[in-house]
Amino acid sequence: MKKKIYALALLTTLSGVAHAADGTIQFKGEIIDTACTVSPQSANQIVTMGQVSDKAFRAAGDTASATAFYIDLANCPASAQSASVKFDGSPYEGDNTTLALTETDGAATGVGIQIRNADNSPLPLFTRSQSITLTESKTNRLNFSAVYIAKASTVTAGPADATATFSVVYN
Repeated sequence: MKKKIYALALLTTLSGVAHAADGTIQFKGEIIDTACTVSPQSANQIVTMGQVSDKAFRAAGDTASATAFYIDLANCPASAQSASVKFDGSPYEGDNTTLALTETDGAATGVGIQIRNADNSPLPLFTRSQSITLTESKTNRLNFSAVYIAKASTVTAGPADATATFSVVYN
């Protein structure tokens, strides 16, 4: 009988802890029925970063091979006033400002790929880019660049590829 009472007391204590709340998060948004069309050239593109010597990276934070790319939006409805882009991918060892390289045999190490806004500021993954105002009757271009960025004091040579997906966010 005592074991049942202790078990009941423990269960009651634990259930009180499990239901404690320190705050509330509300998620707000809207699903819209009209949007711009992402141009076919922008939807599934390959950004060619080129070949870079491992000697170009002398210290963590060094960058090389800045490469411009863009996402074009067309046929935007009048109701879409502005847009930004959010990139998702695998971050470099917990650093959400840099994409991790695709893990393959012999892949480069100590380096990742950083996506940057039009003003060259780093664009963290899972974060909206700088916004552009949309014009209904023209193609609207969101400009970005990508750079290799050393994340360690030593960078080793090898394939240096990464993949990101993107979503257009209407503001």
